[in-house]
Amino acid sequence: MPWRPSLPLPPWSGYSVRDLPADLSAAAAVSVLAIPQGLAYATIAGLPPAMGLYASAMPAIVGSLFRSSRHVIAGPTNALSLLVGAAVATGLGGDPAGVALTLALMVGVMQLMAGLLRLGLVVDYISGPVVLGYITGAGVLIGVGQLYNITGTTGPQGTLVTTIRGWIPTVDETSALAAGVALGTVAVVVAMRRLSTRIGRRIPGAIVAMIAALVVDVVFDLEAQGLRVVSDLSPIPDGLPALALPDLTHVAALWPLAVACTVLSLVESSAVARSLAARTGQRLDPSTEFVGQGLANVAAGLWGGYPVSGSLSRSALNERGGARSRVAGMLSGILMLGVLLVFDSVLDHTPIASLAGLLVVVAWDLVDGPRILRTLRASRADALAFGATVLGTWTLSLDTAIYLGVGLSVVLFLRRARTLVMWEMTQDADGNWQECAMGEALVPGDRRLPGIRILQVEGPLFFGVAGELIRALDTLWRDPEVRVVIVRLRRAHGMDATVADRLAEAAVRAEQQGRALMLTGLDHRALGVLERSGAAQAFVPEHMLCARGRRFEALGMVCEQARAWIARGEGSGIADR
Repeated sequence: MPWRPSLPLPPWSGYSVRDLPADLSAAAAVSVLAIPQGLAYATIAGLPPAMGLYASAMPAIVGSLFRSSRHVIAGPTNALSLLVGAAVATGLGGDPAGVALTLALMVGVMQLMAGLLRLGLVVDYISGPVVLGYITGAGVLIGVGQLYNITGTTGPQGTLVTTIRGWIPTVDETSALAAGVALGTVAVVVAMRRLSTRIGRRIPGAIVAMIAALVVDVVFDLEAQGLRVVSDLSPIPDGLPALALPDLTHVAALWPLAVACTVLSLVESSAVARSLAARTGQRLDPSTEFVGQGLANVAAGLWGGYPVSGSLSRSALNERGGARSRVAGMLSGILMLGVLLVFDSVLDHTPIASLAGLLVVVAWDLVDGPRILRTLRASRADALAFGATVLGTWTLSLDTAIYLGVGLSVVLFLRRARTLVMWEMTQDADGNWQECAMGEALVPGDRRLPGIRILQVEGPLFFGVAGELIRALDTLWRDPEVRVVIVRLRRAHGMDATVADRLAEAAVRAEQQGRALMLTGLDHRALGVLERSGAAQAFVPEHMLCARGRRFEALGMVCEQARAWIARGEGSGIADR
C-alpha cells in the first residue's frame, strides 16, 4: 500500500466552559510578560519593536490551536531573536522587516514539512549539551550586544570580540541618563524577584520595571534631555498588522539561515514542551508539535512578525498560572491584539535603555551555571560538545554555530550509535527470569510480578536513544495497575547527561502520580554520571542498585524493595518522603 502523507493535528473536543476563567487568568499573566519581552527581543533582532508584539499575537493564537501541548506559548525568544538578527544584518534589500517576514514564512513551511513527514523524533538527536552551549553563548552575546544601548552610544556589532572592541572607545561618551535608566531597570527587576520570593507570590518584574521607566520618562520629560525611546527606532503603527504575503525575492540567499532558525526553533519548542509535560504528565505528539510550531511561524510571516519558537518563560508562566487547555494560549494572543489597539501610542515612549536593562537580566538568566557545571562533569564528550558550541557562537556566524552544534551531535551519534534493545522481563512457572517482546502476549506459564513491570535495556545510553527509552517507559505506565517500573541496565553502557536527565524527569513524574521508578544493574560509571549531573537526586538512594556478582542478584533485591514499597501504602511511600 503506497505511503500517503497526512497532517498530524490535535483533537479538539471536550472543552468545558468551566475552564475558561482559569485559562483567561493564565492568558492575562502571559500577555503582561509578553509586552516587555516582545519589545526587547525585537531589539535583539534589530527589528522595529512593534514586530516583537506582532510575533506574540497571531502566532500564539495559531500555534496553540494546532499543537499538542496544552501549555506551550509560541512567540519571540531570546536565542532565536539573536539568530534572526544575524539574518537581518545581511541587509538584503535594505528592509530588515521584509527579511524577517520572509524568514518566518520559510521557517514555517519547513517545520510544516517536517510535521507532514512525521520527523518529530529528529530532535532527539540534537544533544542537550549542544543546545545548552548555544543558549549559553547566545546569553553572553545578548548581554554584550546591549552595551551600546546601556551607555547611549553607537558602534560596530558582530562577533563577541568585534562588539567589545568597538564599544570600549565609546565609553567616554557614555550618557549618564541612559546608564541610569538601564541600571534602574535591572535593580527594579531584581527587587521584584526578591519580593516575590519573600511573599510567596510571583510579581511580573519586567512589566513593573517597564511601567516605571515609562512613568519616569513622561514625568521628567527625559526624551527632551536626549533619552532614546521606542518611537526613535520605529513608532508602533496604529491598529493591527495587515495580512500580507512577504516578498520572496531573497529566498535563495536566506536558505542557510532559515534552516538554522528551523532547527533552533524546533529544538527550543520541543525542549519546552517536554519539560512541561514531565511536570504535568501530559502526553505529547512530536510531529503535531512540529505542525503547530510551523503554522505559528507561517502566521508570523503573514501578520507582521518574525520567526518564533516555544517561549520557556511564558509557557512556564502559563502552566503555573493554572491554564487548563490550549485556549489559554489563544487568549494570550487575542489579549496582545487588544494591547496593540489600545496602548500603541503609550508603548512608543518606552526607553530603549530600559529594554537594554531587561535584556541584561535575560542574558544573566540564560547562563545556567549549575547546569553547565553538571554537564562539564558528566562526561568528556558532553563537555567537548558544550565547549565547542559556546566558542562557535562567539567566533562564528550564528547559523554556522548552529550547524557546528548539529554536526557535533551527528559525530557523537555515529561514534556511539547502535540500536537500543529493550525487553520486558517476566518469570516462568519455576521462578526463572524470561525475556519477552514488549506488547506481546505472555507464553503460557509465564507471569509478571503484581503491580511491577521490569524493562531490560541493552545498548548505549546516549542522547540519541533518550526519547526511545522514555517512550518505552510510557508504554509500561499506561497500565493503571502498574505501581513500580524497574529498569535493568546491566547490559547497557555509556550513559550521558541527556539520558540521566530524562530518567530523572521520568522518576519525578512517577512520584507525582504516586508511583516509583527504580534502576538496577548500574555500573559505577553510570552511577557516577547520575550523581555528577544531579539526576540521582530525583531517586530514593535505595532505588538505584549497582550490578552484583551473581546474575539477577541485584534484580531480586530491587524486586523485594518494590514489593515492600507497594505493601507499605500502594504509592504513598515515595509521595510522602
